[in-house]
Amino acid sequence: MLRFLARRSLGAIVIMILISAITFFLFFALPAEPARLACGKNCDPTSLAMINKNLGLDQPVPVQYWKFMVGIVAGRDFAVGHCAAPCFGYSFVSQEPVWSTIVDRFPTTLSLALGGAAVFLVCGIGIGMIAAWRRGTWIDKFFSSLSLLGASMQIYFVGVLALAWFVSGLGIMDQPAYYPFTENPAKWFSGMLLPWVVLSLIFMANYSRMTRSQMVEQLQEDHVRTARAKGLSSRTVFFRYAWRGAIAPIVTIFGIDLGSLLGGAMVTEYTFTLHGIGRLAVESVQLTDLPMLMGVMLVSSAAIVVFNILVDAAYAFIDPRVRLA
Repeated sequence: MLRFLARRSLGAIVIMILISAITFFLFFALPAEPARLACGKNCDPTSLAMINKNLGLDQPVPVQYWKFMVGIVAGRDFAVGHCAAPCFGYSFVSQEPVWSTIVDRFPTTLSLALGGAAVFLVCGIGIGMIAAWRRGTWIDKFFSSLSLLGASMQIYFVGVLALAWFVSGLGIMDQPAYYPFTENPAKWFSGMLLPWVVLSLIFMANYSRMTRSQMVEQLQEDHVRTARAKGLSSRTVFFRYAWRGAIAPIVTIFGIDLGSLLGGAMVTEYTFTLHGIGRLAVESVQLTDLPMLMGVMLVSSAAIVVFNILVDAAYAFIDPRVRLA
């Protein structure tokens, strides 16, 4: 098992290097010069040359890439000063280090991702299990129809309606905003509650349908039939045998979804004006802030890769065959 995880970790490092290389060289494949983008509209040749020197853009692209990778691990010296590791360069717009900006925005994205994931995972799996338990009844049909309706919704549509109804109209919920949990847990919860609910609606529908289909499939397996033949109760067969086999595909999808959310839930953050990683990516595109966009992309990719490795590790506890392999 340890060897398997070591191979996966090594593969993840290779993937991150490839992603960084592709992103970096696409950065310089744009028609506009990076220094001119940083200089702005009223740019003269002197300012352009100074920016090229300060940001190290006057060197060959392979040399710049090598220094960029070294900067992530060990920091980097620019003409404007030292950028401590992990160094992703400086923003073209704010002139602030990219990493410090990402760190400032990350708590908002972390709160949104973990809270929303808790809601859609618990509710989605619960609804799917109830539907599978009452398969063929009106309860199953009701939840299946509800899941289909939820999967058809879009966050930017449901989010605007939720703001209009529950915040502006009825006034029963606070305007969504991020407050640090350590300063005021109550305001943190009330400020993030509506984004959690809206974000979870789409995912909840997918998880309930997936859970139901996996449970129905597992209930037809030979080992489940054998457990029934031994005289075990339906509840024991359902939760001890069928559920354990059904959880593995759900864990896989959950790891990918959570990694993606930690990389930035762009639509949700933009809909509710939450200043997280996703909104930072959108702002970077709008402002052509390439260093910031590249930093966000690498952090998002790292989150997805890391959670894929964690999913592989979780398999060892879910399926004994993985430990034996």
